[in-house]
Amino acid sequence: MTTPKGGYPASTSIVVEDVTKSFTLRYHRTLKQMAVARLKGRDISGTFNALDHVSFTVEQGESIGLMGLNGSGKSTLLKLINGVMRPDGGTVLTRGRIAGLIATGAGFHPQLTGRENVFLNAAVLGMSEAETKRKFDDIVEFADIGKFLDSPVGHYSSGMFARLGFAVAIHVDSDIFLADEVLAVGDKPFKQKCLAKMQEIRDSGRTLFYVSHAAPSVRRMCDRVIVLEQGRLAFDGDVDEGIRFVKYDDADGEELTAGEDTDDELGADI
Repeated sequence: MTTPKGGYPASTSIVVEDVTKSFTLRYHRTLKQMAVARLKGRDISGTFNALDHVSFTVEQGESIGLMGLNGSGKSTLLKLINGVMRPDGGTVLTRGRIAGLIATGAGFHPQLTGRENVFLNAAVLGMSEAETKRKFDDIVEFADIGKFLDSPVGHYSSGMFARLGFAVAIHVDSDIFLADEVLAVGDKPFKQKCLAKMQEIRDSGRTLFYVSHAAPSVRRMCDRVIVLEQGRLAFDGDVDEGIRFVKYDDADGEELTAGEDTDDELGADI
């Protein structure tokens, strides 16, 4: 992951150019199973492309809804943008600091307390100790985990992980914010609080990548939709057209209306 340079205007936030990411599948767990498979002439492993020659460009301040079925490559794409992974082919370029939560509990040490992990996770996201201390009370208030702040995070539920992780990430001064599986857990008030904070990010002119299966929240949060199908870029354009393309509107013939709660199905696959 590098910063966009010559050939790209200063307004360019993210460039994904002909990106491919492959993983190896192991068909057998034990050495004995592998030996038997070899004797019988069977394959013991194979590869698949989680992303297959994907290309697009994002301008600073755009709000992107990343959609697609489970296993389509959405989370892999966000990890490449975040720099957690590197592509096997192609190039991922970004401009500025990146923050967000792309996996519940990422960057947490299970034996450290929530308080200690706030400082640890903030450092991983590029915050200085002084900056973390200045924002600590706001982070704790947003997470709202009460007395569990001084308990080891290894005892936390997935919802508490999400609360603390998102609370840290949302307070990082970033140019790009990534939101993936963070909203798949937690109670409704917390989800609504997260969405409200993400709307603040969008309105501030920062670039937002929001992975969701919920069409109403994508309509509310995003001004562009990218759809992945089996690792390939299948659609890139208007929000309503993208939602129709992925057929999330006609699941069971029902879609949430403006008067219904739009936060019931937030979240994404891992």
